[in-house]
Amino acid sequence: MKMSKVLLFVGLFSLSSVVLQSGEWGNWRGPNYDGSTDEKNLPTNFSKTKNVIWSVKMDGPSAGTPIVWGENVFVSSSNPSQKRLSANCYDRKTGALKWSHQVAKGHNQDNRSNYASPSPVTNGEVVTFFYGGGELATFTVDGDKLWDLNMQEKHGQFAFLWTFSTSPLIHNDTLYMQVLQRDTKVSGKGSDDNRSYLLALDPKTGKQLWKTYRPAKARSESLEAFSTPIPFSHDGRDEIVIVGGDCLTGHDPKTGNEIWRWGTWNPSRITHWRLVPSPVAGKGVILACGPKRAPVFAIKAGAKGDVSSESESIAWNSEGSRDGVTSDVSTPLFYRDNFYVLYGEGRDKMLSCVDPKSGRINWATNLNSRSLFRGSPTGADGKIYVQNHAGLVHVVDANNGKVLHKAEMGEKGDDQTRASIAVAHGKLFIRTNSRLYCIGKS
Repeated sequence: MKMSKVLLFVGLFSLSSVVLQSGEWGNWRGPNYDGSTDEKNLPTNFSKTKNVIWSVKMDGPSAGTPIVWGENVFVSSSNPSQKRLSANCYDRKTGALKWSHQVAKGHNQDNRSNYASPSPVTNGEVVTFFYGGGELATFTVDGDKLWDLNMQEKHGQFAFLWTFSTSPLIHNDTLYMQVLQRDTKVSGKGSDDNRSYLLALDPKTGKQLWKTYRPAKARSESLEAFSTPIPFSHDGRDEIVIVGGDCLTGHDPKTGNEIWRWGTWNPSRITHWRLVPSPVAGKGVILACGPKRAPVFAIKAGAKGDVSSESESIAWNSEGSRDGVTSDVSTPLFYRDNFYVLYGEGRDKMLSCVDPKSGRINWATNLNSRSLFRGSPTGADGKIYVQNHAGLVHVVDANNGKVLHKAEMGEKGDDQTRASIAVAHGKLFIRTNSRLYCIGKS
């Protein structure tokens, strides 16, 4: 970049802390970090030809949620044949490609996902992309590269059985990355002294601000987490909440120091309970979802120290496989003062509306889907939008659980479509394996 451009950028970046996310979708769970937005006047009925503002072909599959801010839509993409991982920016109004950069080479570690699974993140001034091979790259919104690095080269080889996926977080001008991994080698990767950590960087330079290690008592695969950290504020106390390794922890955003800890959903220390759902907060509680039909736990906000043995720290917990309120992969939604928990596995794919104070089930709906759900539900305009593996988008009434519409957005034979749906500027942004759609009322 020319020096005049750099000075202008730094001046603009200093104002980013006052830029609000209202109307934008700057991270994978939206402006409230819980999957919800106040957007209204969204379509209920749509298809690949109805209420389509524009659509564009994708380079290859990605589980990353489209990120929308201002006039830009940021999307990660993979190209399986060329082993190319790219960062892309499209015009929000027309779908025209504004810029594209190859960030890394590669595609996948296993056949269940690919390196482009993490979602980008932006604060309106910079946009950061992360890929499962460890590549981390930040650009201006106009596409000028600011910096890049490989986290494995700088902090040690990852120790995950599956392809690592966590999305970066930018909060109050700090870029956060979590790596919750095994403490031993797995499939020849990592080392026998691996440590899990939370990392803070300067988003505009990549300079490390701090790194804090995050121990856990979990064993083997149960140390692996594919969740994403969230910022949370309660009674004037700000924190970064992360979940994995059989426990939930809150950290000081300025130092990374652990403020509190709760665990576990795994008292018998089962070794194969990797964790995928991210934490979500609402009405004074923070949800932690145990995997593989385990219960959902609502932990009271405001804890200090280790509250694992304090029964009063739990507001409530579901019964998991017995009451159907469980989630193996999908992160719950908090919308209009309720939690919406999706279990997208097995024969019955259940979406449950749960009271945040008591854990009471207000309603539960069987989505009657043959395909699995691995994306997370989005709440907007009184509706819940969620996409299954086949690219079939379900539109559900948030008040009563009635399925209002099903839209076949995927192509014939599609499988493992995982991206969640973004909502911004009165539009839905739906990422299938092969296309990106902008949906709105014509």
